[in-house]
Amino acid sequence: MIVKSLVCTGGFAVLHLGMAKKKLVVLSGAGISAESGLKTFRDSDGLWEGYNIEDVATPRAWRKDPGLVLEFYNYRRKNVLEAQPNAAHYGLAELEKDFDVTIITQNIDDLHERAGSSNVLHLHGEIFKMRSERNSSLIAEIKSDIKLGDVAADGAQYRPHIVWFEEPVPKIEEAIPVVHNADIFVVAGTSLVVYPAAGLVNYIKPEVPIYIIDKKIPYISSKQKLTIIEMPATEGVKQLKELLKAF
Repeated sequence: MIVKSLVCTGGFAVLHLGMAKKKLVVLSGAGISAESGLKTFRDSDGLWEGYNIEDVATPRAWRKDPGLVLEFYNYRRKNVLEAQPNAAHYGLAELEKDFDVTIITQNIDDLHERAGSSNVLHLHGEIFKMRSERNSSLIAEIKSDIKLGDVAADGAQYRPHIVWFEEPVPKIEEAIPVVHNADIFVVAGTSLVVYPAAGLVNYIKPEVPIYIIDKKIPYISSKQKLTIIEMPATEGVKQLKELLKAF
């Protein structure tokens, strides 16, 4: 696509021609934050920070024991506050110099933003936000603990602004056209087993090149133009940047 701009200099209009940046879309997962010290969603022992996922990350868990759920996410919030972006986060942010980058992340941390990424879509919510348990549009920022008795403007208890298992993923509808319009697609640090996020790869146009970065490469249809980078995200993003120089 040709972008035209007019700049007036000394009374004369000068026409500048330039190419629009290619749209680069990244689907990131827990593996990219693991190198910052944040545990992945599912460890081999079936626990998440020592908790059964069913006990802390479902609507049923909230109804049964909201205090336990708040305790878990308060702990997670402290973990994220202490964590720092790693080379993979910074590397993806630097790609904005040459590409129109959108990061669609399954992560609830803010490490992409802290590294400098300006366009991040959080599919599964954000740890530094809370919302009314009755009205999902009543959202507030939170960096400290959420306590029982902390209520939103509608008088309902605040809960973490997180998409739990068994809940719909509202942001998926926003993500689909972003994926469909991608010129380049990158999968980084996700095993593509959590749906509906994993299903986003089905909306990539057939001609779009895909780069997959992970220590254990997930399956994607071989009909796509695939480049496999089987290594941790910090090393993989560095290699990705070299490969993208061809664009």
